[in-house]
Amino acid sequence: MRKKIVAANWKMNMLQAEAAEFVKDLLLEIGDMSAVEVVIVPPFTAIAKVVESLDKAQNIKVGAQNMHWEHSGAFTGEISAALLRDLFVRYVVLGHSERRQMFHETDEIVNRKVRAALEATLRPIVCVGETLEQRERGSVEKILSLQLHGSLAGLSGKDLHETVIAYEPVWAIGTGRNATPEQAQEAHAFIRETLTELSDATTADRVRIQYGGSVKVENARALMSQPDIDGALVGGASLDPRSFAQIVQAAANDEVVE
Repeated sequence: MRKKIVAANWKMNMLQAEAAEFVKDLLLEIGDMSAVEVVIVPPFTAIAKVVESLDKAQNIKVGAQNMHWEHSGAFTGEISAALLRDLFVRYVVLGHSERRQMFHETDEIVNRKVRAALEATLRPIVCVGETLEQRERGSVEKILSLQLHGSLAGLSGKDLHETVIAYEPVWAIGTGRNATPEQAQEAHAFIRETLTELSDATTADRVRIQYGGSVKVENARALMSQPDIDGALVGGASLDPRSFAQIVQAAANDEVVE
């Protein structure tokens, strides 16, 4: 049985004081819930404050939004896996569509980052997904296959088990639109089939696949009740602690707490 994982991707939001307040409110909402793995992914500037605010709360992990593949060196403005580990970061989001589109990250670049993360015992959350144009021309499976084979190239079964995949249809990110539960399940099932090609059926069945793309309280239950959807990578709705807590509760109970 795969344990659901729900991550809050704050993107370029949250000052340190806001982050501390969020954590305090979230802990009041979900307490020591352990049925779902919860990850907060703040901007780099708020990571230390989030870790400090979590104190001894073992049920919430901290992630980063990006990293460089090199351990150290002359890479102005970049952050390495070693620097993230020094801040007690456990997860790192890689290959997000905003990174792929705005900063021209290729599957090869994502793969180098994934390998570096795993070598540093960071767990990568690897994002894949198609644009609206690609979906409309019937290329969803082709695009997902290319991204998965490129981004996960050379990974062992153990590596894959330590990796989370996030299916994020680009046309649903920050647009208010989201894939229907049926569309999302179809894509997730295909991703799991592709993971079988990359490794084997047993490994593929153990890999957790999140859905991301305008996830909110109203659609969380329907999405996460699908057999191959193992949680959510939440953007806008993760900036409000109560809304995010309700999504976490939906993952735990297959229902949204009103």
